[in-house]
Parts: sequence; C-alpha cells; structure tokens
Amino acid sequence: MRPVETGRYLVTGGAGFIGTNFVHECLRRHPQAQVTVLDKLTYAGNPRNLDPVRNDPRFRFVQGDIADAAIVEPLIAEGFDFVINFAAETHVDRSIGDPASFVKTDVFGVYTLLEAVRKHPVSLFVQISTDEVYGEILDGAATEQSPLLPRNPYSASKAGGDRLAYSYWATYDIPVAITRCSNNYGPYQYPEKLVPLFVTNALQGEKLPVYGSGKNTRDWIHALDHVNAIFHILAADGVEGEVWNIGAENERSVLEIGGELLRLLGKTDALLASVVDRPGHDRRYAVDSSKLRAKTGWKCEVPFEQGLAETVRWYEENADWWRPLKSGEFLDYYKRNYKFL
Repeated sequence: MRPVETGRYLVTGGAGFIGTNFVHECLRRHPQAQVTVLDKLTYAGNPRNLDPVRNDPRFRFVQGDIADAAIVEPLIAEGFDFVINFAAETHVDRSIGDPASFVKTDVFGVYTLLEAVRKHPVSLFVQISTDEVYGEILDGAATEQSPLLPRNPYSASKAGGDRLAYSYWATYDIPVAITRCSNNYGPYQYPEKLVPLFVTNALQGEKLPVYGSGKNTRDWIHALDHVNAIFHILAADGVEGEVWNIGAENERSVLEIGGELLRLLGKTDALLASVVDRPGHDRRYAVDSSKLRAKTGWKCEVPFEQGLAETVRWYEENADWWRPLKSGEFLDYYKRNYKFL
C-alpha cells in the first residue's frame, strides 16, 4: 500500500491553478501528510494561491524551475513518496507565439524530474498530461489506446512529456502513472483561460472574445473532480505504466459556456464578440474515462451547473485576486492576441 494518507508529497506547479487545488485538498484530506510545492512562479503561478496553507507546519514552498537540475535533484534527494507534476506551460495561444518555452518546461522539465526520481526512488510519479494530446476528436471519445495526434505546440510538448514519462517506466522501471484530463474550471484559474477570462471581462463590462464561430466544444470538469481522480489513482494498485483518461462527459461549446456565464452574472449575450480564430483551432476534444471509473471507482461529484455557479461566485468575491493580474504583461498579451471583428 502506498502511504497516501501519511506520505510526503512534492507538488510541482503547486502555485498554479490545478496544483493549488490539489495542495489545498491534500492537506484537508490527510492531516498527517506533508506537502512541498516547487514552483517557478511564472506569470500563471501566484504565491497568493497558497496563502490559506502558508502557515501550516505540514506545508513548505520552494521557488524553482523543474528544468533546473541544480534545484530539482537535491530537493528530490530529501525523500518523497509522491511526485505530482503539474508544472507546465499550458496556454495554447501562447504556445503558438513561443513554442520554445513550452518544449523546455513540458519536455525537458519532465526529463529533469524523471532523472532525479531515477536516482532517488518514489512510490509513484504522476505526470499530468492533457486530453489535447489526442488532437481533434470529431466523433466518439478517445480511449487510452487512441493515437496521439497533437496539432499545436502546447499539446505536442505535453505529448512529449507524457511519452517520456512512460519511457522511464518501460526502460528504468520508474513507477509512473500518466493522466489525461479534459478542460478544468474552478477557483484560482489565471484569467487568460476561457471561464475566468469571460467572467472577469463580464464583471468589468468588457466584451467576451469568441474565436471564430464559437462552436468549438470541450468536455468541462471541475478542478476538484480532477484532483479527486488523482487521489483515486494514488491509492489504486496496478496504475504504474498506465495512462488514465479523466473526463466529465460534459460537452459545451464556447458559445454555450459564454451564454451560461452571462446568465449567471445577469448580463446579456450582447457582450459576446467574435475575434479572428487562432491557427489550427481544434474543433472538439472528448475522452472515455471508463477505465478509470472501473478500476478505481472514481466518478464526478460536482454537478456542472453547481460548479459553474460557485466558480462565478468565487471570482465575484475575489476581485482583489484577479484584478491585479489583468494588467501589465497580461494586458499587452490580450491586445496582441485578440483581434475583434
């Protein structure tokens, strides 16, 4: 049995969106666990996300880059039961303009972590991948055996890290599990992503930028359901060397998400505005999570309507968190990226 309840966790990218939710939930669920966060604190990593646990004696924060072996190896040498790698460059739009940073973090960074784990063994290394590695799924849903056909630099870099992690299991017998999750929403998400961008724009009375037709669809899952799936994998036997799809079977188009958010905010669809579509914009993603459900008993517990309403409320109540983020570099990027029609 892995020491899930009493273990020492290294959470890379733990000041980012999903990593933050994992850290909070881990410390809440497991009073005897110890959590160390390693985060570079790029634009999307916010130290304020960790304020609720900052003074918890079970928590420690280390600033550093997962691609920097001089930081990674001595840290992992301290001894951990679990390494959960959330650290990544994740925004498709930014990957189109700057692929190099994505390759460095999402591939070379994974290599650096795996090399350290090869020297200093752990009970399980979890590589957080994405459903986007499957590319466009126009019909049905991708299983773990479906081909990887990434169509943008972000998803290609994630596919590289995903397969590199698998190779360390196959070659060096490193206990690795790989997750491929659908689109997450929830609190603490940097406002460049669709849900927080739309909510915060609407709260400011600004237009909501919709790429192309707005009919591109994604499967939407609450971050806590994603985190819960990871805990199920940590506790299950026989997960090593396996890929685990995580999805909610909750498909919504951009226009549907935008309309629902505006309804929750008491605003009209007049705020929806078309912008020039991005290159290679995948029309649909969908994953089959039946393997995870059958093996671990995991299931989604946050109803979409409830989760979305709670997410909207969180951004309404935490303007002091997101308003400072929507200035400076973010504002320059926003103006460059979105060309309203």
